[in-house]
Amino acid sequence: MRIAELTALLHLASPALPIGAFSYSQGLEAAIEAQLITDADSARDWIASGLVNVLARGELPFLAHQIERWRTHDAAALAEADAEFLASRESSELRRETEQMGWSLKQLCASLEWGDDARRATLTSLTPIAQPTAFAFAAVAHEAATDAALAAYAFSWVENQAASALKAVPLGQLAGQRIIVALRAAIDSAVAQALQTPPGRINTFAPQLGILSARHESQYSRLFRS
Repeated sequence: MRIAELTALLHLASPALPIGAFSYSQGLEAAIEAQLITDADSARDWIASGLVNVLARGELPFLAHQIERWRTHDAAALAEADAEFLASRESSELRRETEQMGWSLKQLCASLEWGDDARRATLTSLTPIAQPTAFAFAAVAHEAATDAALAAYAFSWVENQAASALKAVPLGQLAGQRIIVALRAAIDSAVAQALQTPPGRINTFAPQLGILSARHESQYSRLFRS
């Protein structure tokens, strides 16, 4: 991997990227309220399940195919796939989350003038836009390999979930780091699975997540927006 590619992906995966990821738990806070998560072990198992059973089957393969569509600059396919992904979100909270983070990342890409003019024009035209579609644009703009881009995206998701657990369970810093380390191999497996998933086999079926996310919308006490 080129150093420029590595540093670009580290930037995109950084919690300091100003897209608001820190304000979302993606259903984890609702799982804590339902007492499905009570300690470090159950938090690790919940995050692992989300990575293997949700992200690897839906968001990661979608990201992989959006990367290829950005490379060929198939604007019509990009827009159609993005609309389908937004329609697949399990609750209004999760849809607003991906739209807000997608919008923020789109604005960042445009402001920093990443990519070429033609692709930036297509990016600007996608309103609303899902976060993975905007992330795919940024990855292509930096000439990142697809597998490396997926790994960066998955690691960022795991890190954000661990950070949410630290605040909401709550857990100590060391427990959070143990969760991240324990899921390194699972990230590799999730990326490998996503790369072998054709568009017609992308699966966003996650009823428990959908129910918990819908409950979170009216949860009395909460730290996060999802």
